[in-house]
Amino acid sequence: MRCLLLYPYPVESDGVSLQGHYLARGLRNLGVEVIECHYKESIQKDFYLKYSKPDFVIGIGFWGNVPEILLEPQRHGLTVVPWFNADGWVANYREEFEKLKLMFTTSAWVRSIYERDGVDVSKIIPMHIGIDTNLFKPNNNPEANLKLRRLLGVKDHETMIFTMGGDVTSKGAQEMMKALAEINKEFQDWVYVCKSWPSDCAEKWHEFEEALAEELDIRDKIIFLDDTFSPEFCADMLNACDIYAAPSRIEGFGMIQVEAMACGKPVISINVGGPAETIVHGKTGLLAGVAEEIKLTEEWVYPHMGFNEQSKMKFTVPKTFGYRANVEDLTRYTLMLLKDKNLREEMGKAGREHAVANFDYNVIAKKMLDIIKEELDLNEEESDEQETPELKE
Repeated sequence: MRCLLLYPYPVESDGVSLQGHYLARGLRNLGVEVIECHYKESIQKDFYLKYSKPDFVIGIGFWGNVPEILLEPQRHGLTVVPWFNADGWVANYREEFEKLKLMFTTSAWVRSIYERDGVDVSKIIPMHIGIDTNLFKPNNNPEANLKLRRLLGVKDHETMIFTMGGDVTSKGAQEMMKALAEINKEFQDWVYVCKSWPSDCAEKWHEFEEALAEELDIRDKIIFLDDTFSPEFCADMLNACDIYAAPSRIEGFGMIQVEAMACGKPVISINVGGPAETIVHGKTGLLAGVAEEIKLTEEWVYPHMGFNEQSKMKFTVPKTFGYRANVEDLTRYTLMLLKDKNLREEMGKAGREHAVANFDYNVIAKKMLDIIKEELDLNEEESDEQETPELKE
């Protein structure tokens, strides 16, 4: 059986690229011949679309990638199964989605966004993203963890709370800072490490968060990192921390939170979106309630979204584009974990078991392939008898 997999390839450090990378590995372990290619226009993509003769195409991205991931392969007569996020809303391509035989979304919450925005979701199946639980695992190396903590500037007596993302703002760092300012009135043995990836957006928010930390009088207890890490070093960082915190403002899945659980760390997040589906409240982590929904009455649309020109789309009913976690919940839950090492260890152990059983990339790939075979009525024996494509000569 042959699959053409379209995603940001060669593999990059962002979540969408890793989503495709781990799926490719899982499918190959199941005996599928996987051809990987970036979804952007190229001679390589054109060659594969014309000559690779895949049994199906899986495209990874979001609704705005429909022209490259869905429409172009369909023009070559290929069957496409998108595995999409929603980027907060779905502005276009409803008819194209409804013509599909099958589609995956990265969570049930993402599926609900498609439904909210007028897509018939009867053929959409939620499918969480797979991670590498052999890479993201407890390293059982306290000496190495201690050295890394000291390199970061964490004192030996301090409990390390960690947040990581393209920017930490979207991961709820500001809400965490407000909670930690309250905690600091009665418990001071903590440090908060906020790691973002180098970008103009992250730099802008970093300045704002520095000012917020000064205002809250906790600047000396927050370590900001702006650097590029390999997946291996991300696992090192997760092993070095005591608590992973990401009460995200909007999260279609939350890969790093799942990787933190796989490393045996308790996770603090928000009870909405992807985290509400991946974290078991009270067992593998703690989920703060939603204090606020950010609703918009209009939003910009652009030609790259499939519109004729840049304009504002007005909504008859305001749409939720983000959330803010309840700071009182974050304060209570964080303090609970800070004061109770045994609870941290119990949740970490349960999180590891939960991640391995449900989110390892081999588990996800098997689920996806089984559904694809059934929904597309693929006969594996007939597929194997296909003529060998030209690219294999």
